[in-house]
Amino acid sequence: MTRRQKAPPAPPRFRGHAELRDSLARALMRETLPATVLVHGMPGCGKQSLALWLARTRLCTGDSAPCDDCTSCRLALRLEHPDIHWYFPLPRPKGSPSPQRLAELLETARHERLAEFRGQPLRAEDGTAVKGIYLATVLAIRRLAHRLPAMSREQFFVVGNAEHLVPQEASPEAANALLKLLEEPPDASRFILTSSKPGSLLDTIRSRALPIHLPALSHPEVAAFLEEECGAEPDAANRAASLAQGSIGAALGYLDADANPSRERDRALALLRTITGGRRADSYRAALDFKPAGARGLLDLLASLQLWIRDLGAAALGREDRVVNRGELPFLRETARRLKIVPHQVAHAVSQVEEARMLAQGNVNPQLFMATLLLDLEETLKPPTAR
Repeated sequence: MTRRQKAPPAPPRFRGHAELRDSLARALMRETLPATVLVHGMPGCGKQSLALWLARTRLCTGDSAPCDDCTSCRLALRLEHPDIHWYFPLPRPKGSPSPQRLAELLETARHERLAEFRGQPLRAEDGTAVKGIYLATVLAIRRLAHRLPAMSREQFFVVGNAEHLVPQEASPEAANALLKLLEEPPDASRFILTSSKPGSLLDTIRSRALPIHLPALSHPEVAAFLEEECGAEPDAANRAASLAQGSIGAALGYLDADANPSRERDRALALLRTITGGRRADSYRAALDFKPAGARGLLDLLASLQLWIRDLGAAALGREDRVVNRGELPFLRETARRLKIVPHQVAHAVSQVEEARMLAQGNVNPQLFMATLLLDLEETLKPPTAR
């Protein structure tokens, strides 16, 4: 007798944004939603979930779309629908494969990643790896878009985190072909791009898509998701929801102490303690702890550092209700008092970290630019008498 296979985990129920979804569903019914849309909002607020929901709603064959019960909906929920093509940034395969081989390797990696999503639909993203959406992937989308759908009247191409498109890898002809595809898509093809940084997209791409802003979720919505879908205790769910600031993706990371968001939060706190400790040598030593390459892997760390600095400013102003990292209020209060922190210092420090985030996206030495950043922050946050 064969052993019965264990059923895959059920995908989580899509939360929030009810009014927006109702509006989009009506637009789909009236055939007024353009063939190309750009869903943008903060990381982890549900952009790709909304994109997949849109595709499922459009292709549903039940009485009330999405019914989640017809063959089309069941396939879509399992990420197995032949007419819903989901693409997202991936690490570049090692070596220098031929264009055809590169396309094969990227497609294999994409299917492996989809299998991981099916097996573990709730997982925190690791933001340290350098990823991209490469020319080979764009060409694969172009070929598929000109084919007829496999089982439905239309097919959808979801390009997640589209700011990771790598235009320098593409020839002008390929870039123009992609833009033409978005401008005049085949009759049976629709495109949904998602982005946390829509300003990083080419103007010509943004001009060809209807922008749809997805706001952050409320604290109760995130906390309820963690309790109902992850089995989190109420206290843990509320703490993670507070830190996540409306992002379920970030909340999943804060729920797990070993996940990347939790690790980066702790590292950023250590950096803040260093730069406010008053010993310049400690900042030099902290910079040397970074690797001499891989600056893009520091983006999440720098975002966490920005949040800690904002919390320091809130504590200095007595606005403790605005502090996100409330577990460190005693440290924030004492540091703000000792350094006599004022608002313009905090604003300048946040700007310095933002400049460092822009540098981190280029080919820079992390040790050098982090040393500069830490020393600059130390100078910015000094008490007036020490400057």
